[in-house]
Amino acid sequence: MKILSTILFGVTIAACQQPTSNELQLQARIDSLQQQLNNAYKPGLGEFMSSIQVHHARLWFSGINGNWPLAEFEMKEISEALDDIRQYNSDRPETKHIHLLLPALDSVENAISNKNIVSFKSSFTLLTNACNNCHKETEHSFNQITIPTSPPFSNQSFKAFAPAN
Repeated sequence: MKILSTILFGVTIAACQQPTSNELQLQARIDSLQQQLNNAYKPGLGEFMSSIQVHHARLWFSGINGNWPLAEFEMKEISEALDDIRQYNSDRPETKHIHLLLPALDSVENAISNKNIVSFKSSFTLLTNACNNCHKETEHSFNQITIPTSPPFSNQSFKAFAPAN
């Protein structure tokens, strides 16, 4: 009887350890989703930097034209791109230098909030220099940023919008 009990106990334990059909299907689904996630497109640092460059230029033209709502919008776009860099490119050594931009970004935000063109121009120069300092720190000094001389798009007005009464 002890032998039969031991055999039944062993069979029961073995049966409990075997995955069920549902568990196998679930694991296959998890594996498939993990594979899709591994193969999903993740933007590179260059894509984010190109986006920031466009917003940097648009920020300049909106600010010097006193279009403060657009300038504020462009600042948010730059901040979002920097957040995305931290999220999607955390493995890149360059990402740890983003903090170099924060004081300059704060200064530009302050100028926009005060609607002060003189302060904006000064803060924007500080931001442009901060970008170049970051490039130097990350051995990308060959990529020098300047204050734009012409709008990046010919199909957009950067003048302040006067709403109708």
